[in-house]
Amino acid sequence: MAKLSRAYLTNLTLLILALALSIALGAVFIPPETLARMFITHLPGVDINTNWPDTFNVILFRIRLPNAALIALTGAALASSGAAYQGLFRNPLADPYLIGVASGAGLGAVIAMSLRWPTDLLGMFSIPVAAFVGATITVSVVYSIARTGKTLPTTTLILAGVAVGAFASALTSFMMLRSEGEIRRAISWLLGGSPMSGWNPVLAALPYIVIGIGILISSGHALNVLQFGDDQAQQLGLPVNRIKAILILAASLTTATAVSFSGVIGFVGLIVPHLVRILWGPDYRHLVPLSILGGATTLLVADLLARLVLAPQELPVGIITALVGAPFFLWVLKRAKQQAFW
Repeated sequence: MAKLSRAYLTNLTLLILALALSIALGAVFIPPETLARMFITHLPGVDINTNWPDTFNVILFRIRLPNAALIALTGAALASSGAAYQGLFRNPLADPYLIGVASGAGLGAVIAMSLRWPTDLLGMFSIPVAAFVGATITVSVVYSIARTGKTLPTTTLILAGVAVGAFASALTSFMMLRSEGEIRRAISWLLGGSPMSGWNPVLAALPYIVIGIGILISSGHALNVLQFGDDQAQQLGLPVNRIKAILILAASLTTATAVSFSGVIGFVGLIVPHLVRILWGPDYRHLVPLSILGGATTLLVADLLARLVLAPQELPVGIITALVGAPFFLWVLKRAKQQAFW
C-alpha cells in the first residue's frame, strides 16, 4: 500500500508541475508568483492588487490554460486506452497508434470536418462521434484480421494495424488534397497540432473522455482476469465477450475523442503504460489510473518542448512524441524477444 501511495503522490506531483510549467512558459513568460496571484483573484471574496499586464489574463485564461487542459485530457485518454488495449489483447505492443485505431479515428474526424468545419460547441460535439465510428470499425477489422484461432500473435497484430492504418491515412490524405477551404487546417492537426483553441474543444471533449476513462478504470479487475486467457476467464465467471466489447468501445471512444481535437499523436499509449508497469507493477486496477496521470504529464511535457524547441515557431506535438516513441518502440520490441511479458 505504501508503494502505491507513493506512486499516486509522485504522479500527481509531476502532473501539477508539468501543468504549471505548461501555462508559465512560452513566448511570454509568466512568473510563478504572478500565476498564483492570477488564480487567487478568481476566488470569491479575494481582493488583491492586479499589477500585471492585461495581456497576461488573455494569454493565461484564453490560450494557455485551455490548451493545457486539452493536452492533459488527450494524454490521459491515449495512455488509458493504450493500457486497455494491451490488457485486452494481452499484447505489449498494442497501442492506438500502432494498431491503426488512431488513423481510423482520424479518418472519421476528417469526414465530419469536410462536411462542416466545427465553429461552435454543438459542431464540436459531433466530431468525436464520427471519429468513434472510424476507430471502432478500424479496431474490429484489425482484430478480425490478426486473430489466429484463439491467439493474437504480436507480428500479425502489428502488421494488420500498419496495413489498415496506412489505408485509413491514405484515404484521409486523399480527402484533404481534394478539399478546399477550412479542411486544409487539418494538415497541422494530422501531425498532432490542434487547429481549434479556447474552452469549447475542452468542453466538447470532456464528457466523452470522462465516460470512456471511467469505464476503463472500473474494468481493472476484468483486465486482470483476462490475462489468464479467455477460457480460464470464462471459467472464473467473467462474461468475456461482453467485457471485451465494452472495453473495445470505451478505449475506442477515448482514442477517438483525443484524435478529434488534438490530432493523430503516436506512442503515448505505448510508452506510458509500459513505464507504469515497470515502475509500479502490472495490476490493472492501478495501472490504468496511474497511466491516466502519467499520460497527461507526458503529453504536457511533449507539448512544452514542441513550443520551446524552435520558439517562436511551434512544432506539432506529434513530432516530439514520434521522436521519443520510435526508439522506445524498438526497445520494447527487442525486450519482447528476450522475455515473456505476460
